[in-house]
Amino acid sequence: MDSFEKVKLKAKSLKKEVRALYIASKRPDVPLLAKLLIIIVVGYALSPLDLIPDFIPVLGYLDDLVLIPLGIWLALRMIPVNILDECRMEAQDNLAVGKPVSWTAGIIVIMVWIVVIIAIILKVKT
Repeated sequence: MDSFEKVKLKAKSLKKEVRALYIASKRPDVPLLAKLLIIIVVGYALSPLDLIPDFIPVLGYLDDLVLIPLGIWLALRMIPVNILDECRMEAQDNLAVGKPVSWTAGIIVIMVWIVVIIAIILKVKT
């Protein structure tokens, strides 16, 4: 198996884990702290926009290659194993359905960019 195939398998695995986390976030038996982290990670992963745009060299892919997988890993560790197994099975069943998109997370990213731009403008004026 070449390295491209390994990357494709890892990406598919991450997609399944994001779906499992999304399902877990709706369950009442998942700890609150885990739910908060899941909402942040899954919302950002499903956001149609990135906090750091991909066209920015190196940093543009930092969130996709490091931050999202790290957040997924941490969220997975916070969920009890039996609950996570159930969510993974449900995610596998729903994998054929199209990718969900979080426009709420996209709006939050836009708001962060607006605040950053305003802060830069105010800093330049003074």
